[in-house]
Amino acid sequence: MYPIRAIVLLTLLSLSAYAVDSPSRQYFVTSDNIKIRYIDQGQGSPVVLIHGYNLPAEDNWVSNGIVAALAKNHRVVALDLRGHGLSEKPHDAAHYGDRIWMDVIELMDRLSIEKAHFHGYSMGGSVMTELLVRHPERFITAIYGGCGVPEIDPVWIRKVPPNTDATDPQDAEALAKFRAPSPVRDEEALTALRAALPGKADKTIDLTALAIPVLLINGEFDKLNSNSHRLQREVKDFQCVVLPGKSHLTAIMKDYIPALYAESLLKFIDANDE
Repeated sequence: MYPIRAIVLLTLLSLSAYAVDSPSRQYFVTSDNIKIRYIDQGQGSPVVLIHGYNLPAEDNWVSNGIVAALAKNHRVVALDLRGHGLSEKPHDAAHYGDRIWMDVIELMDRLSIEKAHFHGYSMGGSVMTELLVRHPERFITAIYGGCGVPEIDPVWIRKVPPNTDATDPQDAEALAKFRAPSPVRDEEALTALRAALPGKADKTIDLTALAIPVLLINGEFDKLNSNSHRLQREVKDFQCVVLPGKSHLTAIMKDYIPALYAESLLKFIDANDE
């Protein structure tokens, strides 16, 4: 029979374990006074997830099981970028641009996360490239999903093999879901965002100088050659996982995402953990 003190301790431990396993959904206010919503779940080396355009954190990472899979052994942080999800949605383009990647760093600082594995999907990959240029010291690894760093030299652009014209038969269905009305979507905010997307880093980044492992997870039918060519050519420690039969949306959206996606993430992150 346990003494009362032991029972209290066991109860606290049980509650603590429950808290670790359950996602915490919180907000913080940026230095320019924008309210940003984020998810924080799990323990271990940090993984920062940056979602794509019009796919806020719940859709890009939670509903498809990515956060739950990673949170078993890692601390997972996934924010709704400004203009998305339950974060604030300014209608002025001046509130976007560089402010988008700056929000990621401010959140990491708020949570006392010095370094992390980063994974950005589509537009989130472009945001991650901005971070690689400005804050490479914050990276353990960098993982692109459905995107890459495009060739910018005309000579190399001409050497990229043509992308396939094939598509996933489920593309049309996935696109209809992507475009379906949503109570958290603000079209005026998204228009302002598109007018001031970050993107300078694609032209300035020196991929040959990266000292971290880089992974690309890409659908077979999602501009695979364009997304992977420069990374393959310039990054010293680069891997590419191709998702057979998948396109841009079916590679990541709930109901379509293959098990290989989460498996590849976990394998790469665990193999390169600090």
